[in-house]
Amino acid sequence: MIKRFLALVFVLSFWGYGYAQAPKYSNEFLNVGVGARALGMSNAYVVAANDVTAGYWNPAGLLGIGNQHQVALMHSEYFAGIAKYDYGAYATRLDSSSALGFTVIRFGIDDIPNTTELIDAYGNVDYSRITTFSAVDYAFIVSYAKTMKVPGLRVGANAKIIRRRIGDFAGAWGLGLDAGAQYDYKKWKFAAMARDVTSTFNAWSFNLSESTKAVFTATGNEIPENSVEVTLPKLLLGGARKFDFKHNISLLAELDLDATFDGKRNVLIKSNFASIDPRLGFEASYMNLVFLRTGIGNYMSYTDAIGKRIRTFQPNIGIGVKIKSVTIDYAFTDIGDQSDVLYSNVFSVRVDINKK
Repeated sequence: MIKRFLALVFVLSFWGYGYAQAPKYSNEFLNVGVGARALGMSNAYVVAANDVTAGYWNPAGLLGIGNQHQVALMHSEYFAGIAKYDYGAYATRLDSSSALGFTVIRFGIDDIPNTTELIDAYGNVDYSRITTFSAVDYAFIVSYAKTMKVPGLRVGANAKIIRRRIGDFAGAWGLGLDAGAQYDYKKWKFAAMARDVTSTFNAWSFNLSESTKAVFTATGNEIPENSVEVTLPKLLLGGARKFDFKHNISLLAELDLDATFDGKRNVLIKSNFASIDPRLGFEASYMNLVFLRTGIGNYMSYTDAIGKRIRTFQPNIGIGVKIKSVTIDYAFTDIGDQSDVLYSNVFSVRVDINKK
C-alpha cells in the first residue's frame, strides 16, 4: 500500500512539471516565519522549535509541548503597515509518543483601490466607480509528530491547504506536504525540514469582466489565463547546542542552512544546482523565565547606481518573558537593512493549558 502511494506521488509530481509553471518564488508568504521567538533568532529555528509553533517550523518539535495543550497567536505588519500578517495555532499531546497541531496563517493587503471601472462608457471619469479589494493568502496546516524507537529521534509531517485570493479577479487553491525530523545526540541537537516535499500545486482561476479585459488590453497588460503554479521543494538543515552557566543562565546557539534547488538566488552561497542561505541565532535565558535573543541571516548583495557592490544582511533582536503559563515574546526585525520603513515590531503570545 505504501509503495503504491509513493508511486502515485512520484507520477503526480512529474506530471505537474509538464503542465504547470514553476516560478522561483512561489507561496513566499509561507517563508516569512511565525513566532517572535523564532524571528528574534533570524529564523534559525528548525532545531529549537519545541512548542506549538513547531507546526510551522518543524512538526517533529511538537513533541516538546509536554503533557499539555498550547495555543499561540501573533500579529505583525510589514512595509509601514501596508501588509498584515496574522498567525494562530493550537497543539496537543495525544499520548506519550505523539502530538497533533493545527495552524492558520493570513497574509494580506486590504483596501486596494480598483480603478478599472473609473471611466464610464461615455469616457467620463467617475470617482464613485472606484471600489476596493483585498489580496490575501491563507494557509491551513495540520501537523502530526511521533517519537521513533531510535533514541533521541522524532519525526513529523504537515498537510497544508493554500487559499489565495485577489479580490473577485482571481483565486487559487493549493495542496502540499512537509516532512521534518529532530535528533538529539549527547549535548547536540540536529534537525531537517523538507518543505513542499512533493512540490505544492496552486490551481489558479481568473474571473475578469469584459471591461476589465479591455483596460488590460488598452494598457498593454497581458490577460491572465487559468494555470497551475508549482512551489518546488526546499530543505532546511540545522544544528544547535545549549550551554549552561552558573546562576541559572543558559545560552542556546543554532546554525541553519536554507537550501533551495530552483537555480541561483541572491544569497551567500549560490550555484545552478542549489542556493544556500545560512542563518545564525542565539537565545540567552535566566531561569527559563526571561529571554534575550539575536540573530543574523538573509545575506544579499546588489550593485548600486554607481556600480559599487553592496552586501547586506538582516539583523534581528528580541526579548521574551514567561509568567506562569503565559509567554510573551517580542522581536524587532529588519528586512535587508535597506530602509527604516522595513523595520517591523512583532509580538506573539503563547499559553500553556494543562490537562485536567
